[in-house]
Amino acid sequence: MVWLAGHILTIAILLPLAGAFIVGFLGPARTQQIRWVALVSSLLTFLVSAILYARLRADTPGMQFVEIHPWVTAPPIDYHLGVDGLSGLLILLTGFLMPLCVLVSWTGITKRVKEFFIFLLALETGMIGVFASLDLVLFFVFWEVMLIPMYFLIGIWGHERRIYAAVKFILYTMAGSALMFAGIIYLYSVTGTFDLVRIVATFSNSPVLSPSTERWLFLAFFVAFAIKVPLFPFHTWLPDAHVEAPTAGSVILAGVLLKMGTYGMLRFCLPLFPHASREFAPLIIALAIIGIIYGALVAMVQPDLKKLVAYSSVAHLGFCVLGIFVLNTQGMEGAIYQMFSHGVSTGGLFILVGLLYERRHTRLIREFGGLATSLPVFSTFFLIVTLSSLGLPMLNGFVGEFLVILGSLHQRALYAALAAVGVVLAAVYLLWMYQRAFLGEITNDKNKSLLDCSALEKFILTTVVVVILAMGIYPQPFLRRMDHSVDAVMSRVQGTGIREQGLGIREQGLGVRGQGLADRKQGAANTGNSPNSRLAARASRAPNPYSLIPIPSVGGGR
Repeated sequence: MVWLAGHILTIAILLPLAGAFIVGFLGPARTQQIRWVALVSSLLTFLVSAILYARLRADTPGMQFVEIHPWVTAPPIDYHLGVDGLSGLLILLTGFLMPLCVLVSWTGITKRVKEFFIFLLALETGMIGVFASLDLVLFFVFWEVMLIPMYFLIGIWGHERRIYAAVKFILYTMAGSALMFAGIIYLYSVTGTFDLVRIVATFSNSPVLSPSTERWLFLAFFVAFAIKVPLFPFHTWLPDAHVEAPTAGSVILAGVLLKMGTYGMLRFCLPLFPHASREFAPLIIALAIIGIIYGALVAMVQPDLKKLVAYSSVAHLGFCVLGIFVLNTQGMEGAIYQMFSHGVSTGGLFILVGLLYERRHTRLIREFGGLATSLPVFSTFFLIVTLSSLGLPMLNGFVGEFLVILGSLHQRALYAALAAVGVVLAAVYLLWMYQRAFLGEITNDKNKSLLDCSALEKFILTTVVVVILAMGIYPQPFLRRMDHSVDAVMSRVQGTGIREQGLGIREQGLGVRGQGLADRKQGAANTGNSPNSRLAARASRAPNPYSLIPIPSVGGGR
């Protein structure tokens, strides 16, 4: 049991892969067994991710559940994992969405069922690995691993233009990956390590990089992450990928893969290159605001339901990037919360659009009208998820957008005003879409005989709605766990520096001198003191959330 607790991240990463391995040994004709194996493995992964997030200490700064083992001796590459309030939340999101993707594909995927679920489960392994990795090479490996399953999911099980969309997706992403990998190699050349902890520590203790070098490295990482978001003007691959992907692919693409871009900005760009981040912040904020308004305007004129939701993602992710680069606590917490909220709401919208496509085999809005008459239960679910996506108070979308706008207001009133315009436009295109598709008289006879939600569909959609309501009514458990992560990034960007090794990782074995990463042991320190309130927690923190709490080791003290 102790071993399981100490390797919970490894278990979360390997569980989907184990499911894919089992599916690989099943015959192609055993479709029901294949589906059940995929569902059980994804549910177990969700259970592990939920336990992981529940055990994440909100009063403990820095990384938790740390695992570190030597992987490659020369150059020194380690199997180094750890999570905080940021990565733990995204692992939870991944674990939550994957069982829904399996269920929504239960009857929708009828050809090459075995291969479909193998790729889907392998994709989950890659996504969790990205969020848990603290070694740059390990991060890059998982980053590339998750590209291949998504490429095949779009290219094999997509719609008419699936090959074009799949190739475009992988070319854009790999172009960004090449830039990021060049940046990783350069960081190794100046620090002698791929370990994110040590690199941040090195940069914090002494100015290793010249201003011009820091700018170029920031751009190498930022462009890779901006393509993944995607931030305007790198967004053109996204609508094609969304429209052509199967329903499960669209849910994962919008729910998780896009968040890897904003996660990378928070985890790598800001802590590693704080001066360049401050320098480029006004330009990035301008691009984010353009994306918010542009995405809303283009979504407004889309005749295709799925493409409308795809362009809404460009607008919503613009809010996330805006919140990150206003460089204050409210904005960053709002961005992180919006990342989670968008994954749930937009994932729900793609599920709903996919279910509607299975009934009518069209996504054109003009083909619908009056669906609330023939599909009353389905229409109710669609309305709730639509309202959450546009940011209605008491639903999940409101919290993140409110915090982002508040943080933007503290930075500059113009930013907040323009972001608020995006909120208004979101209400316009989403409510107008709902009016045309679901309200009024039935104008197409094909819509009169449509079947309402089945028991399985009610279960899937009820799960999504419950999470939407819970996050909108009581966001505190999520916000409280991200406090220390945001404080750590803010302290680095504001130039406070760190004296110990970065990102607040508390690991055993740090007292061993000259032994390197191979002597580091697993574990995370426990502060043992829990303040009575969030305000007290902030007041009681050490001045630098990045600093380590030293723990004596068997090999000697520091």
